[in-house]
Amino acid sequence: MKDQVQSFIEYLTNERALSSSTLESYGRDLQGLLNYLEEQSVANVGDIQRHHLSHYLLRLKESGRKVSTVSRHIASIRAFFHYLAVNGLIQLNPAIYIESPKQEKKEPSVLSVENAGLLLETPQPVNAPGKRDKAMLELLYATGIRVSELISLNVDSVNDQLNVIRCVGSGMKERIIPFGRMAATALVDYLQSGRSELLRHNESEPALFLNQLGTRMTRQGFWKMVKKYAKEAGISEEITPHTLRHSFAAHLLENGADLRAVQELLGHADISTTQRYTRLSKVRMKDVYSNAHPRA
Repeated sequence: MKDQVQSFIEYLTNERALSSSTLESYGRDLQGLLNYLEEQSVANVGDIQRHHLSHYLLRLKESGRKVSTVSRHIASIRAFFHYLAVNGLIQLNPAIYIESPKQEKKEPSVLSVENAGLLLETPQPVNAPGKRDKAMLELLYATGIRVSELISLNVDSVNDQLNVIRCVGSGMKERIIPFGRMAATALVDYLQSGRSELLRHNESEPALFLNQLGTRMTRQGFWKMVKKYAKEAGISEEITPHTLRHSFAAHLLENGADLRAVQELLGHADISTTQRYTRLSKVRMKDVYSNAHPRA
């Protein structure tokens, strides 16, 4: 079965153009399933029955996995067995009737404008890592791109004359996104006197943001960096890898930005995904009213 999983991952890599982090998730999820099936002495994909999958998912739930994690495992399993069925590797698809657990709708974590400013001002651009960190945070908040899109940027993705970046998201969909003066200043500073120091003579490296080894910054490395600066800034609000993306959207809408324009900037296929930030904006307006109006 390992060969079929490997073929499936290669298919996703070549045909679906998914991000490296998404591919890694598929690989981890399916390896967990393979380990379980090996325990059950199931060696061939044609021998897998619906009850095998149900028992495996029940084990995940009983182990305390989050609903979102179980749902991701289900999505990976469904995609894998659909691939097997389409390619004639199995006659019956045992994953067709697996139901996803109901997920609790959690509002995205958004920083206040003040705390967003605090976070962005915390990195000190006095050396190469500081210049890089400052540029990454400023650019993320200025454009609202995903973390995976941020670390996937190459040097030629940036036009510092027009102050725009060319961002390639999931499904190879390209977006041209503008950024403001403060992000431009931090980015130019990093490109002129920070990146070359991190490059370590690896002139062929195309990545815009580099780690200490002179290779592309990873999602995990960026996440550690964000947590470090949030702690230094004394921010008690919840921070996630996408906090600055969520804050970008919420703050634009709070200040009167057009919903459709924000949808385009974020790269949302469905405008209902963008509308959740409108709800956050209304909650904040109510808080402002309650705190400011003498008869509230």
